Amino acid sequence: MTWPEWWLWELEISPHIEKRMHDRGFGEVDLRAMLQDASGYRPDLVEGRWVIETRHAGAPWEVILEPDMDDKRLVAVTAYPVD
Repeated sequence: MTWPEWWLWELEISPHIEKRMHDRGFGEVDLRAMLQDASGYRPDLVEGRWVIETRHAGAPWEVILEPDMDDKRLVAVTAYPVD
């Protein structure tokens, strides 16, 4: 799979995902591992955001990322298990 140029940008953790990490029982190290093991991506319903397909604890998860083109940062918006 060919990843877009923003894939290698510095990751920024949004306040929203920080709360979700606590609620959903994962941490920043887990998030970075999920991104490292990602298997695919597609556009999100919200323009400018991307759904990253990955796994965590043996189950499918999705991570929502929003590339900040001006600052060349990759903002982690949220992450959740896929039912």
